[in-house]
Formats: sequence, structure tokens, C-alpha cells
Amino acid sequence: MTTILHISSSSDLQSSVTREVGAAALAGLKKTYPGATVIARDLVKNPVPHVGPDFVASRYTNPDAASLALSRELVGEVLASDVLLIEAPMYNFNIPSVLKAWVDHVVRAGLTFKYGATGPEGLVKGKRAVLVIGRGGVYSDAPMKALDHQEAYLRTILGFIGITDIETIAIEGVGLGPDARAKAVQAGKSRAANIGTKAA
Repeated sequence: MTTILHISSSSDLQSSVTREVGAAALAGLKKTYPGATVIARDLVKNPVPHVGPDFVASRYTNPDAASLALSRELVGEVLASDVLLIEAPMYNFNIPSVLKAWVDHVVRAGLTFKYGATGPEGLVKGKRAVLVIGRGGVYSDAPMKALDHQEAYLRTILGFIGITDIETIAIEGVGLGPDARAKAVQAGKSRAANIGTKAA
């Protein structure tokens, strides 16, 4: 049975485009994978704390430490999932800090990646990721593309742990007026409806 890990990170709980399109993407995935189990992680309603001194002191010397309990749980959710659905609005050209905190808990040497003779190797393989990213402007083309540290970072960090099958639904230009927002959201929902049947 398929397991979907659904991660939400927008602080806008009323009119977030990533939450709206993310819900449509989840529906599309559930249609493709009937009976799928969904693990929901809302990082705004239930924030993951930023890593602290105890986390740093224990991660290599005492992997069973209480300070790493949440990290072990979050890593377990990633390893148990077949599909990661990650909603990420752009905040100051990057991802929300709550999502970065989640990343810091799950990107763990010996658990989700390892160092070998040829360098780092991702240990989270055979999984798929769907990124639902929202942006007030348009960053897919020059000149703003150089300022995109949102999708580029997520693709880099997921690839680092071994997830290379990544598809992005970008909802761009939502800050350019009501018409632009509506058009971007509708385009995102259209893609989301078919996300489960991605063309090869």
C-alpha cells in the first residue's frame, strides 16, 4: 500500500495558494493510489523546533538520546513514505524557516545519507517527491530566476538524501493582482489534478 507524507509549511492558514493547490495534489495522488495512507505534517500548526545544542551534541555520539526522539520520528516518516508531497511558499527567496527546521531533523548522516569512499550517498531511494511552491512574483525565468533559492534548495536537499524523482507545481505571480493570482491557482490545480498520473 502506498504511503504519502504530506508536509504543509505556509503560515497563511486562510488563503494560502500552496495549501489550496497542495490539497488538490493530495486528492490527485489519492485517486492514483486508492487506499493510500497519508501522514500529515503541518509545520505551522505543529512546529518542529529548530535544532539546539543537545541535538548537535548527541547526533553522532548518542543516537538514542531523548533530544533526538523527534528527529527519529520524522526520519521514520520519510523512510516509511513512497511519495513526499511538500507545500512550500517562498519567503524572502527561500523556504519558510519551519520547513528548514524539518529538513535539519531529517537530513541525518547514517540515517538518510552516508559518507563513503566516493563522497556522500543518499539512503532514501525509490521514492517520489511532489513540490507545490508558491511565489508572489515570477522566478522561473530571468532576471528573477537567479533569486530562486526555494525550488533549487529543495531539489538539492532531496537529491542529497537520494530522492531524484521530483516534480514541481509552481504557482507564480500570485502577488501581481487578483487576475494573475486566479490564473496561477487554476493552472496549479489543473496540474495537481493529474499529478498522480505523471507522464514518463
